[in-house]
Amino acid sequence: MKKLLVLLFLSLSIQSYAQRGSLRESLSLSSTTLGRPVQYSLFLPKGYEAGSRKYPVLYLLHGFGDDETGWTQMGDVETIASQAMASGQVPPMIIVMPDAGKSWYVNSADGKNRYEDFFVNELIPHIDSSYRTRTSKQFRAIAGLSMGGYGTLLLASKHTELFSAAAPLSAAVFTDAEVVAMPEADWKRRFTNVYPTQQKGKERLSKDWNQNSIFKILETTSPDALKSVRFYVDCGDDDHLIKGNMSLHAAMLDRNIPHQFRVRDGGHTWIYWRTALPEVLNFVSQGFH
Repeated sequence: MKKLLVLLFLSLSIQSYAQRGSLRESLSLSSTTLGRPVQYSLFLPKGYEAGSRKYPVLYLLHGFGDDETGWTQMGDVETIASQAMASGQVPPMIIVMPDAGKSWYVNSADGKNRYEDFFVNELIPHIDSSYRTRTSKQFRAIAGLSMGGYGTLLLASKHTELFSAAAPLSAAVFTDAEVVAMPEADWKRRFTNVYPTQQKGKERLSKDWNQNSIFKILETTSPDALKSVRFYVDCGDDDHLIKGNMSLHAAMLDRNIPHQFRVRDGGHTWIYWRTALPEVLNFVSQGFH
């Protein structure tokens, strides 16, 4: 009996392994926009190497202080994505996880770190030319956690022609009141790389800040353009960023921007984001069919 159980376990393990996609960590792209190489990790679905099929793409963004290995090593993206695709819940897709440092996925105010330009003008074209992707908007989505949730909102709302779906998790969005009241040490720690000139109070609400504020973008962008992107907003009830996410929900309601808004039990942790990822994959893939 014991031998049969061992054989059954081995059979299930082999079957599970056979259904897994493949992971490539810390690949390099030489960026002329940034003047340096940028690392990115890549999940390829099962069967990619053996076939000629083209696949939709999800860009999955990391948080503040992480890099291109955040989702691969802490987020267990290989296992979660492989299981979701093997079960038939979601179609096979390529997942791209670029390193963004502490850029907040924006062009810095001093023009020295133009990450948004790199993402749009170099990263997406590189992925589409180097891998078998389906290149139309319908088959491209974006998601991310914390700073990556902010980047998800920024890139999807500024470039509505590029993405069919956006799923920010625990997005690091701040209301104007939160920005003004933010302790100087927190402001410097978070935003020195983006807004090098240190400012206090209302001075922080500068032209540079406003052009990257999701609240200002929602106010000034065509509602029809925003409605062309499907949004899924998720934040834990114990997350320190819940207030900003609730304000985001209210702002989207005020602008009549269709979206799904979820508040689940949990905080600003990898446990929370790992449990969120299957639903993110399901949500973004609804438009891939």
